[in-house]
Amino acid sequence: MAGKAAAPGTAVLLVTANVGSLFDDPENLQKNWLREFYQVVHTHKPHFMALHCQEFGGKNYEASMSHVDKFVKELLSSDAMKEYNRARVYLDENYKSQEHFTALGSFYFLHESLKNIYQFDFKAKKYRKVAGKEIYSDTLESTPMLEKEKFPQDYFPECKWSRKGFIRTRWCIADCAFDLVNIHLFHDASNLVAWETSPSVYSGIRHKALGYVLDRIIDQRFEKVSYFVFGDFNFRLDSKSVVETLCTKATMQTVRAADTNEVVKLIFRESDNDRKVMLQLEKKLFDYFNQEVFRDNNGTALLEFDKELSVFKDRLYELDISFPPSYPYSEDARQGEQYMNTRCPAWCDRILMSPSAKELVLRVSVCCPGPGCRGMWNTGSGLAQW
Repeated sequence: MAGKAAAPGTAVLLVTANVGSLFDDPENLQKNWLREFYQVVHTHKPHFMALHCQEFGGKNYEASMSHVDKFVKELLSSDAMKEYNRARVYLDENYKSQEHFTALGSFYFLHESLKNIYQFDFKAKKYRKVAGKEIYSDTLESTPMLEKEKFPQDYFPECKWSRKGFIRTRWCIADCAFDLVNIHLFHDASNLVAWETSPSVYSGIRHKALGYVLDRIIDQRFEKVSYFVFGDFNFRLDSKSVVETLCTKATMQTVRAADTNEVVKLIFRESDNDRKVMLQLEKKLFDYFNQEVFRDNNGTALLEFDKELSVFKDRLYELDISFPPSYPYSEDARQGEQYMNTRCPAWCDRILMSPSAKELVLRVSVCCPGPGCRGMWNTGSGLAQW
């Protein structure tokens, strides 16, 4: 079944969203996000839609459980989704298990007009026809319709309570089989550490984790098929190169802690112009005086510093980026187009594909909703007409 094109006219929409902040302020952010999501669905009218969520449930999952249930019920019962009569929802809700919890949520919606769609049973090693709406939660490790793993603790030892990992599902539409992988990679723990080397130590950690996922996808256990990997990769711009470029004519002041002599802050000032502060850098502060540089022409001038995917240039492909950095947008609903000054803006949220998936996509007309969708609180999407 692998390698064959799906039935003509089948529209597939892939969406990724780090939704952690939605559960911290459900009355404002969640309502706005759902309205934008429904608009994307209405505009593109996909037959098959995949929504990959990261940080599902927010920072305090236990306290957010009621909001999680409400969010899921809203998605499945909304008038905007009434033509999607089949759905599969996979929620990692086992927050008490430090060994397994990933906070990933994967949603798949099938339009009533879509026929002959099957999902792969990894345990039985065969496809099963999809019917009805089903929700799987709590312990997903025993669910045969997916593969789920949390990355080992030694991948990122300085983070004692990491929730990074991946969920893989496999689908077949009219004899075209493909994997969909929801992924969340490790973040930059400190702006100061990220600035020290090029590439940063955190970039190396992400490369290791992503390489592990790709190796799992193509190992010998199952037939190889095309695959799409989309989620929050936490890819960052090469911090040292970005700072050197943004502050070419600046002088640097180093501030150290009085008791440990550890560097706690870097201040970059213009050499003239009354020594104006251009950038302040701390562990969780990236305060650049002109945010417009990250939005002008969708931040195209900074794409040369987006280097992390180059390590996988023979294994992963991406459509051209034509939207501004997707992170870190303000969590204040009144300032949705502003970046927070916690991190250097970057294209963290991506939709990547295997070489065979690339050929599948390029054989058909492709459109991306663009910044109006990708910039929706760390959200990205792409539409392919198969």
